[in-house]
Amino acid sequence: MSRYILNLILQGENQQLDFKHSITDSKKIARTLVAFANTDGGKLLVGVRDNGSIAGVQSEEEFYMVQAAADLYCKPPISFESKVWDIKGKSVLEITVKKNENNKLHEAPDKEGKYKVYIRVNDQNFIVNNIYLKAWNKKKFGKGVLIRYMKEEKLLLEYLAQNPSISFAGFRRLAKLSSYKAEKILVNLIVLNLVEIVFGENNTEYKLVK
Repeated sequence: MSRYILNLILQGENQQLDFKHSITDSKKIARTLVAFANTDGGKLLVGVRDNGSIAGVQSEEEFYMVQAAADLYCKPPISFESKVWDIKGKSVLEITVKKNENNKLHEAPDKEGKYKVYIRVNDQNFIVNNIYLKAWNKKKFGKGVLIRYMKEEKLLLEYLAQNPSISFAGFRRLAKLSSYKAEKILVNLIVLNLVEIVFGENNTEYKLVK
């Protein structure tokens, strides 16, 4: 049965898999739980180092830290499944979070304690922006998008056909738009699945959906 965990570890950290040597901060773990739930679901392996080597943990103590994160620092609280695996005499705690199918995104506290929506992109958790939130709400609750193909939309799509991506500020400058109008255009194009958001460590960009 340990082969199952070893095969997971061989995948390395990714959009649906995260390793933690141990848990010292329930708030930090809450961000990962929230990011998994808001994206595609995922698994957290506690007792595994970033390089994939097995450190082992006191599984009961770690479980209560995860439980505190899910109940106290995730809004709304997150349900998860857990299982303890014995790998060569060392315990690895597997936490499984399902994709959120509710009508509300989960939030967790950032480093300043303010509650934010996180998503998982590759092996990182990112705070989403207002454009993401508005597009998500329109997709979830909207009755469709009526968009007029004006010069600003045409300008953006033509630019992205020739360039890999553009920032929000770059689009505003390109089309000479107010923040409000630029945001509205991006939201509508995202809802129509013509443009997608690319989250990065230092900036957020927008590109054509391939």
